[in-house]
Amino acid sequence: MAVAAWLWSGRLATVAGCSAAAVLGSRWLDASEPAELIRSNRRAPEKIRVYSDSLCSRDVCRVGDMRVTTPARTAFDIARRLPLLVAVPKIDAVLRVSGCSALDAQAVLNRNPGLRGTRNAAIALGLADAGAESPPESLVRLLVLMAALPRPATQIVVPDDYGSPLYRLDLGWPQHKVAIEYDGAQHWTDPTQRARDIERLEFLAAQGWTIIRLSWVQLRDQPISVVNRVARALGAVPNVTLMHAFLDDWVQQLHVRRVS
Repeated sequence: MAVAAWLWSGRLATVAGCSAAAVLGSRWLDASEPAELIRSNRRAPEKIRVYSDSLCSRDVCRVGDMRVTTPARTAFDIARRLPLLVAVPKIDAVLRVSGCSALDAQAVLNRNPGLRGTRNAAIALGLADAGAESPPESLVRLLVLMAALPRPATQIVVPDDYGSPLYRLDLGWPQHKVAIEYDGAQHWTDPTQRARDIERLEFLAAQGWTIIRLSWVQLRDQPISVVNRVARALGAVPNVTLMHAFLDDWVQQLHVRRVS
């Protein structure tokens, strides 16, 4: 869709937003969403969304023949235009695939303080983490942070008995030996994966780790229960007031899409 929209523009527009994320190599994007372009003339057919933003040279790169917003500019635009729960997983994906950092995107924000949505962008970019390997991992991290629990590390390496890397944990708190693992459908339905998981969990338990395993249904439908499980493992107290203020958005956003 991004390429088709760019061709429609006569190859003159700059591919932006989630379309730029797709061109840059991000996964987990909804192909049914409108393509996003930046050009001076905002007239466009259905399924193409055009912005008339001014771009400086440092905000644009080339992918083949296409002008595309840089990873940092792309993350910034996503952060300011999309709801928090939608934006952060997409930002995480852009950062991960590009090697760009949240600080790079925040530098774009600092250069554009007057643009609409910069307050939202500051919040979203402050919550971003390139360590998330999937949208559910991003959402788990957001859920924990919205309950005012300590920020988790991501992609934690656990060594074997000889000090060589053996396992990676999605996110957690190494100092407490507490980790959260999001298990997609294959972890429950694939016998080979199931056997590997059992062996892995036995090793981690022997090393003193507490592993909190989550399914999509638990993440989507039982956010308070998830937070309480994490808080108990950490010996921490969640901010219930802050958590409840966040729940309406959680239910609204997570019940309109399915993520495996």
